[in-house]
Amino acid sequence: MVGKHRKNIKPGLHVSVVQKQDQKSGRLTEGVVKDILTNSSTHPHGIKVRLKSGVVGRVKVINS
Repeated sequence: MVGKHRKNIKPGLHVSVVQKQDQKSGRLTEGVVKDILTNSSTHPHGIKVRLKSGVVGRVKVINS
């Protein structure tokens, strides 16, 4: 599932995000959502979240 809609993302969900410095390479970082940082209901590049590890990035994949 793609993380472009805020309603699909909840704290505790396991996701893959792309960090700002990895946008060109597309390298993904996996983790568990701690906070949702995007206020709008959708974002074309993915909803911005903070993972429990402290990493901030945009959700590319919601892992089940």
